[in-house]
Amino acid sequence: MNEIRDILIGVDFGREVSQICYYDRKRQEPAEVSMKVGANLFENSTCVCCWGKNQEWSIGLEAEYFAREREGFLVENLFELCEEDQGVQVGEQYMEAWELAAGYIQGLIRFLGSMEPVKNTKCLAITVQRLNGKMVKNLQKACESLGFQKEQVLLMDYSESFYYYAYCQRPDFRSRNVGWFDFKGNEVSFRKLFASMSGKVTLVKLGDSVRAAIGEDPKDRDFDFYQFLVNTLENDLYSSIYITGEGFDQEWAKPRSIPLLCRQQRKVFQGNNLFVKGACYGAKEQLEDKKLKGFLYMGDALVKMNVGMEMQVMGTPAYHILIEAGRNWYDCQADCELILDGREDLTFLVMGMDESSSKKVKMKLPGLPKRPNKTTRLHLHMEYTAPGICEIVVEDLGFGEMYPSSQKIWRETAHW
Repeated sequence: MNEIRDILIGVDFGREVSQICYYDRKRQEPAEVSMKVGANLFENSTCVCCWGKNQEWSIGLEAEYFAREREGFLVENLFELCEEDQGVQVGEQYMEAWELAAGYIQGLIRFLGSMEPVKNTKCLAITVQRLNGKMVKNLQKACESLGFQKEQVLLMDYSESFYYYAYCQRPDFRSRNVGWFDFKGNEVSFRKLFASMSGKVTLVKLGDSVRAAIGEDPKDRDFDFYQFLVNTLENDLYSSIYITGEGFDQEWAKPRSIPLLCRQQRKVFQGNNLFVKGACYGAKEQLEDKKLKGFLYMGDALVKMNVGMEMQVMGTPAYHILIEAGRNWYDCQADCELILDGREDLTFLVMGMDESSSKKVKMKLPGLPKRPNKTTRLHLHMEYTAPGICEIVVEDLGFGEMYPSSQKIWRETAHW
């Protein structure tokens, strides 16, 4: 690719294989990057290898080659190490999961051909099948070690990247429901992406997964998938249907399945680059376009409660939002300093997204030093560690030289 500023990068960090793409501003769409010069090879094994006297590192296909030909140390379960936050012994050195992930991500980015990728990158969007706290920590730390600032990095799961891919297509491709069939060998799953109005915002949700086994014989496979289509699509209206994974073939699906898929002028697409491109579309949408501003994707990672406090701001009573609903949990944290006024605890006001329901949650501060009113200054840190789970840390800062800090720290885990 040509050297340009403000590069938007999408990375699909997969369990077995990974992909990378960038946003082509001339074509106005994500462009895949081949892992081999002169070949349409867009997937690279998710593995790293340390080899040679100089302890050189390689990724993907090169890693497998040097492990085989140069007796290098191959780490094949990189995804699992990040998911479980486990380090591994590589030759004479012990490597943390985030260090291995950093090496792999850096290796992928090199395929872009950018001389200064960190400097020229506006956003690095990484998508994985599922995001738990350990995976988030390792990916964030890996990107930080490469020089990326936190605001340059965007994380999402496959479900959210599917939303961005589907909703960044032509409006008529998503004017009705959108279907998603995912094949894994002799099993197929289905999820429906649908929208509903809620006030001024259109809520977009991905339905629960429905699964079924399908036969190996072509005729049986076509029959089983056809029955699955009948049971899942039913009489609902769909603008488009996407097929991902390994196991679907147009040859065995021609007699029955394909005619049903294409019924009612539905647009049908098949491919395994949907998630990496969806991540890239997500970066473009969040940082530049804002075309989906009227939509809110209600994913599993979404924080659905506003968390704030009632306090005096410049002498005036006000409700101050600390964490705003509508963002993913791994992007939600807050810091502020407070001065207690006639109380020995903290009270949080937790409200739903539509503000129709609210509750007050108290956090006690046992052992709080006895001081005159308005002479206790606290630092409050809040950070989500999982969907619906927020870690709260409160530290006594004292009040200047008159009332030094007691060094007391209070911690609490809130389930909003």
